[in-house]
Amino acid sequence: MSEATEPRSLEQLLEYLKETRGVDFTGYKRPSLERRIQKRLQTVGLPDYEAYVRYLDARPDEVSLLFNTILINVTSFFRDADAWQYVASEVLPLIIADTRPEGQIRVWSAGCASGQEAYSLAMLFAERLGVEVCRRRLKIYGSDVDEDALNQARHATYTAQQVQEVPGELLGRYFERLDERYIFDKELRRCVIFGRHDLTRDAPISRVNLLVCRNTLMYFTRPTQGEVLSRFHFALRPRGALFLGKAELLLTHAALFRPLDLRWRVFTKAGTEEAREPPRQNPGEETVVKEDLIPNLVLETDPVARIVVKADGALAMANERARTMFRLSRADIGKPLQALDIARRPVELRPLLDDVTSHHRAVTRKNVSWTAESGETHTLEVNLVPLTTARGELTGVHVSFTDTTRFRELQEEVEQSKRELETAYEELQSTNEELETTNEELQSTNEELETTNEELQSTNEELETMNEELQSTNEELETINTELRLRSDELNEANALLRSILAGLDVAVIVVNSDLTVLAWNHRAEDLWGLRGDEVQGRQLMTLDIGLPVEQLGQPIRTLLAGEKPLAEAAVECMNRRGKRVRCLVTGTPLSGASGGIRGVILLIKEEPLPS
Repeated sequence: MSEATEPRSLEQLLEYLKETRGVDFTGYKRPSLERRIQKRLQTVGLPDYEAYVRYLDARPDEVSLLFNTILINVTSFFRDADAWQYVASEVLPLIIADTRPEGQIRVWSAGCASGQEAYSLAMLFAERLGVEVCRRRLKIYGSDVDEDALNQARHATYTAQQVQEVPGELLGRYFERLDERYIFDKELRRCVIFGRHDLTRDAPISRVNLLVCRNTLMYFTRPTQGEVLSRFHFALRPRGALFLGKAELLLTHAALFRPLDLRWRVFTKAGTEEAREPPRQNPGEETVVKEDLIPNLVLETDPVARIVVKADGALAMANERARTMFRLSRADIGKPLQALDIARRPVELRPLLDDVTSHHRAVTRKNVSWTAESGETHTLEVNLVPLTTARGELTGVHVSFTDTTRFRELQEEVEQSKRELETAYEELQSTNEELETTNEELQSTNEELETTNEELQSTNEELETMNEELQSTNEELETINTELRLRSDELNEANALLRSILAGLDVAVIVVNSDLTVLAWNHRAEDLWGLRGDEVQGRQLMTLDIGLPVEQLGQPIRTLLAGEKPLAEAAVECMNRRGKRVRCLVTGTPLSGASGGIRGVILLIKEEPLPS
């Protein structure tokens, strides 16, 4: 099937499952989804998705097998033990302290698979509160879309291999061994409720103190992850905690969650910090200053350019920075503003002044471009503030010109860095999730391989029988190999003899095949025409730029290749590599092939000096 058809057929399969089985996989990442479905197609021996849809119609039981393949139920008790240790020592005390003494503690294990994660949480709370208190106060909701996995979780029985990650003291305290199975404590089991829940479609469980969803988000696309995280944000209490898998960072969802500990992937809801009271100033620390001198000195030395325009439009004040920037002098004080260049540059002030005086409100113009005398371009923020008396009468307008050039450059650099950082975070998280997804698939495959190992052991006896046959065949191959080495040695000796013969001839030898491609070129030919053998081998004789008039030899050679008369000795005038004209005697003989036909021509060229 072509690449253009395959994705469309995959989408049709996903829509089919959504409409007929009520399971929506459209929010899952396509690479992982395709790998899992292709694995099922290979198992049942079908070529494409369209054939598989027909197969599902004919065999309803195949759907559950497909779901088990897609939904990789890779889980274990206390998976990533260090992260669970952090939850036990740091997160659970915060959750318990944030709950009323007899208040209910609600925990949600989303994507719980066969229940190990939910029972791990129950054991941690029981260690801190006791089983009796957990019976009264603790509710753990385990959810998943895989009904088969949920049925296993409800039974709460596990094999010795499945409980091997449970610490010994917890295993003895919370599990009862029955034959080769381990049964979870029945009293504590009553705190755990399992139910089917689709994170992409169903409403979330609300008022949750702790939400655990480990290595589930990584299977979803970015938009679907955002939708699920919004539901998680709604589900959590204000100081609730979210515990994710090691591949899930939430670096691009800072508006919803902030990290409690990024290393262990524990987060809490953003924006729930209690407001802090601003520090109060001690009135005794206020300094009394002279009111007639300080304001003038402050305005004059202010690094921000400032001017004051009276109500009648005259310039009332310009500090040192304004005079330097806009080429004003103290003599300009008292002149009408319209008579000065600052009224028009860097911004047209008249309409702004009219707006301020008419409405008695401050006006701001940002990102005003201004070119200094040095030729440098600056960005200014112009602020106009009305100056009024206690009775509300307008006495003038205060105009400030704040240089925001560096701020704007830094802001642009920060925005650019932020965009690059977000892109890098998304790529990192996507790569991390894909790596963890592949790891879980490999772990699932490893479990399948362990099951297959038993079949391989029974096959091993057959292989041992075949091995004896192969050993016998190997001995025959070694005998043949010895013969081949002998033949190879003979061939090497023949090639060495041929090279020695060609080197020993005092005439130039050129061997061509039926296409007139050069096969051999001895040292005398090199000396005569100035081209080495490795330069001409594989090239057409008729295209070589040498002193030999090859066009005169073309027809006789083709005649010889056709099996007609051999090329008799022909005398041609040539130019050797030294540029000297010489006379050459050319003789051609056919080169016989293994089947007896003519496979090429051997040209013998003897150089003779021209008669003087």
